[in-house]
Amino acid sequence: MSLLDEVLAHNERFVSERQGTIKRTPARKVVIFTCMDTRLVDFLEPAMGLRRGDAKVIKNAGTTVLDPNGGVIRSLAVAIYALECEEVFVIGHLDCGMANLDVTVIRENMLSRGVAASTIDDLQPALGDWLGTFRDVYGNVRRVTQIVRDNALMPKDVPVHGLMFDPSSGSLEVLVKGYIEKAQ
Repeated sequence: MSLLDEVLAHNERFVSERQGTIKRTPARKVVIFTCMDTRLVDFLEPAMGLRRGDAKVIKNAGTTVLDPNGGVIRSLAVAIYALECEEVFVIGHLDCGMANLDVTVIRENMLSRGVAASTIDDLQPALGDWLGTFRDVYGNVRRVTQIVRDNALMPKDVPVHGLMFDPSSGSLEVLVKGYIEKAQ
């Protein structure tokens, strides 16, 4: 049985046993922007006292923002303007793989799997800028929090917090308290 077959069989059972619904708008009116690291799944939200449906969660590799008007910012804007979110949490995590990626190895892996060198060379931002966005996980959270806060699409009355999550213990550390930043 393939992975797809397993997923579809499970889904059929899930649908037949499912009870209740989750609202489209988050119950706690919060949007979280975080990393796609699997250690955060079913761990970050409970560590914050949130249940499924309490928050909108946007994920990408390394909690990075490369384009100030790209998909992350646009998704945050949708969460605020269309889904009633009133606070933004930018949450990085310790031991983030994006902080240690070797661009040369990634490039070689891409080439060996059939991606044309010209395609890699034409990436905007460049592969090295995209993958080598940061080495300092704390600095990255502060930088991304500031990018979100300063973006022209973000309303000034929405606090943007920056936090660091420890995926081994579940603890959170506040790096940027959005309420203070908002008041200045």
